[in-house]
Amino acid sequence: QVQLVESGGGLVQPGGSLRLSCAASGSIFKINEMGWYRQAPGMQRELVATIGNGGDTKYGDAVKGRFSISKDNAKNTVYLQMNSLKPEDTAVYYCALNAIAPMTYNTFGSWGQGTQVTVSS
Repeated sequence: QVQLVESGGGLVQPGGSLRLSCAASGSIFKINEMGWYRQAPGMQRELVATIGNGGDTKYGDAVKGRFSISKDNAKNTVYLQMNSLKPEDTAVYYCALNAIAPMTYNTFGSWGQGTQVTVSS
């Protein structure tokens, strides 16, 4: 069993900032990658940002230069710092995990329940 606990969503005015956190716990041997995806109403889920085991990062085109992803390996936690927020950033943000299970050493993926981010004046 693996749990992803997300926090930090909410309502913010355009131009403001928010910081999301996602902590992974449970049966994890090694984390390959963690990240964030988002889904707005009527839209497909899209990449926001990911960070690999070696610290390599990837960002969606819509957030490059405004969002920053980081991690704390000791806490199995990933953070998403979101600056210069725009109304079009409004969506449910989902934490994603790609990891290796103990015992079997199989690779698996897991999603968080999502946290709402609303950018509005």
